[in-house]
Amino acid sequence: MASSIFTSFTLPNGQIIKNRLVKAAMEENLATFEHLPGDELKRLYKSWADGGVGLIITGNVMVDHLAMTGPAGVVLEEDTDLTSFIDLARLSKTNNTKIWMQINHPGRQVFKKMGGKVLSPSNVALNMGKHSAMFCTPKPMDESEIQDVIQRFTITAIRAEQSGFDGVEVHAAHGYLLAQFLSPLTNIRNDKWGGSLENRARLLIQIVKSVKAACNDSFAVAVKLNSADFQRGGFDIDDAELVVKMLGDLNIDCVELSGGSYEAPAMQGRTADGRTLAREAYFLEFASKIANNVSVPIMTTGGVSRYAVAKKVVDSGVELVGMASALALTPDLPNQWQNNTAVFSHTPAVNWKDKTLSGLATMALVKQQLRRISQGKSPKVTASPFWALIIDQVRGVKLTKRYKKHHEDKNL
Repeated sequence: MASSIFTSFTLPNGQIIKNRLVKAAMEENLATFEHLPGDELKRLYKSWADGGVGLIITGNVMVDHLAMTGPAGVVLEEDTDLTSFIDLARLSKTNNTKIWMQINHPGRQVFKKMGGKVLSPSNVALNMGKHSAMFCTPKPMDESEIQDVIQRFTITAIRAEQSGFDGVEVHAAHGYLLAQFLSPLTNIRNDKWGGSLENRARLLIQIVKSVKAACNDSFAVAVKLNSADFQRGGFDIDDAELVVKMLGDLNIDCVELSGGSYEAPAMQGRTADGRTLAREAYFLEFASKIANNVSVPIMTTGGVSRYAVAKKVVDSGVELVGMASALALTPDLPNQWQNNTAVFSHTPAVNWKDKTLSGLATMALVKQQLRRISQGKSPKVTASPFWALIIDQVRGVKLTKRYKKHHEDKNL
């Protein structure tokens, strides 16, 4: 058996990851009503640590409780009690595993029913076809709101380090706020935050600089970036390579390359510009091209569920292999590969005619399995996408009511 997947990797800051397999971020919607990691999340993360990955990247941790992708998301702000985060970091470090917190702001990708802040570089609304009414037209951010976001990312990173996390990953992919600044489709500003790629990347660069200045050198700082938006006229691979080089100048520890957004869910294997993605390791072609031209360690995520594919990623020059859905159904897949490289994980794929509903159903199936693991149950490979979607929508309504009720006390 080739050992490359199970060889340790040393990051630019000296942090050592025991192997090349990473549990990439998935949205769990398992936080307590106070937006904290509860027993369910802790059980889930411990199962991944026990399962053999070298690094766990958390699901979205929001930097602002008024800007949420979902009603049961985790939030870490200046006044948040750190007790549960300290527990989560400790349990996730079982088995010599590293744990990074993915930190994020959704920008315009906030469901209308959630309320709160819907911000973006410009007032470009999401185009989801007949489902567009699920989202509001965003407010273009003014200078004070941009500075507030930089401060919030920095505070969340500081507090993650205080809690015992080994690093943070700044989310600048999948159509969230920082990706909105990077894309010429959503950023039509004519000030220093828009126009040229250098201007569109300014917010991401400022956040990374601020986080690195505020945290210790031993604390890893990574960025999740789209290799492309997969929308005509959007952020593309040449842009991505230039941004990776800008980040390399800041001595960043890793760039995770993914792709897509709510409008073009390439992270689920579907695009909006007609380009076809590989059936497995969707973004490997893009990631390996960039990896061979930059000095920054590269990780790619999307569609990896077999040992041979993971090995192909590492053999191509990409240093780290991100896996998400595969570890929702087989949390101990890395351990199993140590003994049998033929083992693979069944991953959900819903191919309904309606792309938006397909995307929601795929996410619902994944979240259903995460809930099962978090309750100490085994994943269920044969789950129905239709019923998973119905259950997820009903659960979402209840959790959204809970979210709004909780924040009524704060005069929202």
